[in-house]
Amino acid sequence: MKADPQDFHLRKEKFVKKSLKKTLRKPLKKTSAIILEMPEAPYTLNMKKVESVVTNIIHGKPISNRDALMNPQVLDYFEKIIPELQK
Repeated sequence: MKADPQDFHLRKEKFVKKSLKKTLRKPLKKTSAIILEMPEAPYTLNMKKVESVVTNIIHGKPISNRDALMNPQVLDYFEKIIPELQK
């Protein structure tokens, strides 16, 4: 019997929603005003995720190490959505 791909995606979606709800119920040390899905995360050339760069962009700080990123084009997405976040 073959697994139905649609069934897999529905189960995955249910799991993610349940997990997110459970996580959001816990008291958080740091809370975000907005939670967004992003197209992809910036990574260094060593394949390490760089979240601080996104934080700096959102807070209006200059980014000086774009050359150290494997996918610097993803930062353009965050720079474009800043006006929307400031509403």
